Amino acid sequence: MGHRDDTRDDVIPPSGATFAEVACDRRWAGDLRSAILCSAAILSLILLIDWGADRLTVVRGSLWVGLGVLLFLVLFPPRVTAGEGWLASRGFLRGRRVRTDLLVSVRVLDGVSQRLRLRDVLGNRVEIDPQVLVNNPDLWRHLERDAYESAARGSLTCGETVLRRISQRIDRETALTVFKVSGLE
Repeated sequence: MGHRDDTRDDVIPPSGATFAEVACDRRWAGDLRSAILCSAAILSLILLIDWGADRLTVVRGSLWVGLGVLLFLVLFPPRVTAGEGWLASRGFLRGRRVRTDLLVSVRVLDGVSQRLRLRDVLGNRVEIDPQVLVNNPDLWRHLERDAYESAARGSLTCGETVLRRISQRIDRETALTVFKVSGLE
């Protein structure tokens, strides 16, 4: 969107922040590993079947490899990081950053998979899977604190109900986890 935060890498904290203050999606590496394994397994299976049927040629092999790469690109998980006043999502080709201390709206987009869209006063937008926040309490704490600060300032005009629902969902998941760990399930 032309804002200088859009050009920074999502892993590098803004000036004044340290890496200790940056929260990352703890399941990202596992999701990436799953995307690689799934793509490789499908590609291997297709190549094996084609080779077994004596139909594998250089052209067909290239097409299958292209299909495997395309599947990997579709399955590639965005890397979500957050710090004081910002949240970033970095996909395979590009990243987006939003100022969470200057939020204007927080909306839930329904579809094949639920998405959470955050928009700030500078016009920046980030879409993330709400499950990432449920799985990573540190990310949620950064977003929640800054979003309520935006609401207190009056810039957050749409989304307090969405934030409240996500907070309830996280509290429910945390309570269920505590019950499972303590054997009170």
